[in-house]
Order: sequence, then C-alpha cells, then structure tokens
Amino acid sequence: MADENRNSASEVLEKGANAAQTIRGAAKTGKAIAGIAKGAAAGGPYGAVAGALWSNRKTVIKIVLAAAFLLLLPVLFILMLPGLIFGGFGSDGSADPSQPPILNNDAAITENVNTISFAINGILGEGLDDVLARINADFSASGGDQKEVVNPYASSPVYNANLFIAQYCAAKGRDYQSLTVSDMEQILRSGKQHLYSFTRAEEERKSSSVDPDTGEKTTTTELWMIYTIVYNGEAYFADNIFHLSDEQKALSNDYAHNLSVFLGDGLFQGLDDDEYIPGPSYEGVTFADGSTPVVYFNQLDERFADKPYGTDNIGGYACGPTSMAIVVSTLTGKTVDPIQMAEWAYKNGYWCKNSGSYHSLIPGAAKAWHLSVEGCTASEPQRIVDALSSGKLVVAIMSKGHFTSSGHFMVLRGVTSGGKILIADPASYTRSQKEWDLSIILDEASKRAGAGGPFWIIG
Repeated sequence: MADENRNSASEVLEKGANAAQTIRGAAKTGKAIAGIAKGAAAGGPYGAVAGALWSNRKTVIKIVLAAAFLLLLPVLFILMLPGLIFGGFGSDGSADPSQPPILNNDAAITENVNTISFAINGILGEGLDDVLARINADFSASGGDQKEVVNPYASSPVYNANLFIAQYCAAKGRDYQSLTVSDMEQILRSGKQHLYSFTRAEEERKSSSVDPDTGEKTTTTELWMIYTIVYNGEAYFADNIFHLSDEQKALSNDYAHNLSVFLGDGLFQGLDDDEYIPGPSYEGVTFADGSTPVVYFNQLDERFADKPYGTDNIGGYACGPTSMAIVVSTLTGKTVDPIQMAEWAYKNGYWCKNSGSYHSLIPGAAKAWHLSVEGCTASEPQRIVDALSSGKLVVAIMSKGHFTSSGHFMVLRGVTSGGKILIADPASYTRSQKEWDLSIILDEASKRAGAGGPFWIIG
C-alpha cells in the first residue's frame, strides 16, 4: 500500500506540474502564492498550506484528486522547483520522517538557496577569469603597446540566481525528480565561456618622460587596446545553454517571479498590475525636512512611467535607476532624471529583463558619478543613523512588507530628532511623506542582497 501511495503521489504531482505549465495563468505571478503565505505567518513560508498537507499526508492524494486541485495549484506551481530549493517533496532532509516538510522550514530553505547562490557566484567568477584570459590572448596578438580593461563586475558579479534556477527547472520540464544543484552547476559551468564577452577599441595615447640626467623631455605615442567586459545575461543562457522554447522562457520568468516573491529576497523588483498606475508629474518636488535637501523622482510620474528600461518600462521596473537618479541629482547638483539613469543602467549591464536591476547597480552608478559608496548590513543600524545625520543618503533594497510585495529599491534621506527615518520612495510619494521606524526598515530589508547591500551609504 505504501508503494502504491508513493506511485500515486508521483503521478499526481507530475500531472500537477504539467497542468501548471499548461495553465500557468491561473497562478502566474506571486500574487496567488503571496495570498497563501499571508495566512501562514505562524507556520513558516507556507505554514497554512504545508501544515495542512503534512497533517493529512496519508490522504493528501485523495484530497488533491477529489476537491482541492485548483486550490493547491499555486503550491504545485512553486513545487516545480523541488530538488533545487525545496529538497523534494519529503521532509527537511533529516532521518526522522516525522519531521515537517521543508516548506515549513525557513532554515532549510535558506540553506538550500544560499548553496545555489554560492555555486552560481563561483561559476560567474570562473567566467570572469575565462574572459580575462581571452582578453590577454587577444591583446598578445593585437600588436598594441598597452591595454586597459573596463570591468564593471570586478567588485561583484551580477546575476539573478532565481532566473538561472527557473530556466534550469523550465528546461527539465516534467522531469522534476532529476533536479540537482550539481547537475545545474555542470550545465552552467559547461557554458562559462559564454557568460561574458568583450569589445575592443583602439586608442592612441601620448606619454612623456624626462631624462633625469639631461632634463630632455621625450614624447612617445602608444597604441592602447581598450577592452570592455560585457555580461551576456541570463537571456543568453536561455537561448544558447538551456535552449528554451518561447513557452519555456515565459514559464521560467513566472517561476523566477514567484520564487522571488516566495523568498522575499528583493531579486524581483516590479510593481503588480494594480500598483502600476502612472500618476501626476512631480517636477520640482524637493524634500527639505532632512539634513540634505533631496530632489525627488517617481518612477510612475507621467513623464517617465512608459519610457523604456531595456525592453521593460520605467514605471514597472526602474525603482533602482529612479533611486539613483534621486541620489545623483541630490548629491552632485547635476540633474540626472530616471530616463537618463535607466539608459545608463541598461548600457552598462545593470538591467535584468523582467526582474528590475541587479543590486550592483547602486555601487556601480555611485562610482560612475564619483560618489563615495559603502555597503552596510541590517546589523549596523548606528552606521545608517550616523550617515543620515551627517547629510549622506542611503539606498536600501527591500523585500516584501510595507514597501513592496516582492522587491524594491528606495532612498533613506534623513532622520528626525525623534529617531524616525525619512525616505524617498520612487514608487510612492505618499510613503515618502511619512516617518518610519528604523526597525521596520531593518526587518524588511532583503536578506539576500548582493554587491554589499542591503544598504549602501552614499556621499
């Protein structure tokens, strides 16, 4: 009987997975998943549903078959990532089968996600080494005198781990039982030479030297090779490594969105349909109630909302560029609006299709406009308060909570005499007018921020 139940479970889950692919519109975005999670506050990320499944595990197949398939479809949908994130459909990996399933174990899920992220980060590092070796080989054969390498990714690789995971799972289709981290690593590593490419430009530069004995000045002309490293992006892997069909690409984007919402990691920065409402112009708005007068931009401003950010739009996905437009315009005195910042972010490889911006956009843009920038963690609240008190700005990447249902960049712009935090939220002028407890911001900051985040002190 036990074997029969296991076989039935596998069959149902496989059918559910197939159905999820076919009718993904029923659970397309994180809305359905987030709705279930709201009722699970006391029981882990899927406490209500996972707890019910676990407590009734002996009859769960009958429940699925009899009445609850549509209700559980969002769960089956996210469970299409079992072997990679959720460790299969069983317990949390312990020897004791009475332990609750991994869906109810935050620590186990976090450990799995971190393992995958570290693996991807390592492979991206190998990809950088590979492209640098190719640059050296090209320079040796170029006849140039000197070379300069422009590497926007030197301090931190850029990537969307959730999208890599989603593409891998979409490529596997219904073969969810074969999903493993080692298999994914092998596939990514086999294509590491495609992770980064480079462009080369030639430039003549003059250099002068003075003979210490005669004082004679000599000027020479050197041929420099200027190499710029370009991250090819997850879209390249979708086409050339995972060989995804258009349907699989759409499915992987849905997976990545749902996973980011589920994890609350801030990797997906996009407004839901009911949030994307282009509004009035905020031209000329400046907040003067903090230590530094702050120029305000809003991504939903009628002047910007429908303008492009890569193949996305500013209103839906450009909270990162809009936040940096606020910072740069405030601290340099030179107006750089969201359209200009979005174009710069796109050209310099910080745009992530359907997902917003890579976290490395923040330090990258700060350095490009010659602003000092330091990463800061949520365990350093005094650094944040001191920075704001001294007139600096702090960019934060937030996960789901008061400011977003998925991920969102915003600017901390000051601190009141009572210790409340003032913000410039690029998606909400209303939230920007309120004072916030620092504890809320610390608690809801992304737990998986890259590039030194989830806070960046600038100025």
